[in-house]
Amino acid sequence: MSVAEKIDAKLVKDLREKSGAPMGDCLKALQETKGNIEDAFVVLRKRGMASAQKKAARTTNEGAVGTYIHAGGKIGVMVEVNCESDFVARTDDFQELLKDIAMHIAASDPRYIKPEDVSAEDMEREKEIYRAQAAATGKPANIVERMLEGKMAKFYEEVCLLEQPFIKDQAVSIKELIAQKVGKLGENITVRRFARFKVGAPDWTVSQTKAVEAAAE
Repeated sequence: MSVAEKIDAKLVKDLREKSGAPMGDCLKALQETKGNIEDAFVVLRKRGMASAQKKAARTTNEGAVGTYIHAGGKIGVMVEVNCESDFVARTDDFQELLKDIAMHIAASDPRYIKPEDVSAEDMEREKEIYRAQAAATGKPANIVERMLEGKMAKFYEEVCLLEQPFIKDQAVSIKELIAQKVGKLGENITVRRFARFKVGAPDWTVSQTKAVEAAAE
């Protein structure tokens, strides 16, 4: 019996629900990994990221604005997610992504969309703190720099929306979640901007990706 014949239809369906990838892609990934659903999921994640990178240069002038209200009206989020066509923007898959991202922002309170958007002041402040911490260990300069890189990666994961683990599935980052939809819908998808408000908080978060700001000038 071949590997293809051994792949149970329910396994393909489970992977489809877990990844959001087309059934055919799920079947191929399961065949490659001999029916291991976790390994197949990793394969699909890698392919999704590769597909998203290929489409990253495409212009995204369509899309939709989504909202999410949480905790009895105490937290509110508005987010704009862009794609290439109005047709894709109206699909259930895109609308699901829009709602998931808005809900994630409400729960995780990111400050920026991606690492490139982090202000120079915030970046330098964090680097100085982490560099001092690493230097205090007494390790050689090259080790200190590697420790600094690791600390900054963790910092980006904490404050940048695209780097954060998705609240509904910690094994997937928001960037990977978007990549899954890019692979399925066949269009580039980007987060343009968002705003998050919390009742009683002294300030609020408003973030817009620098690439969009530059294009608008």
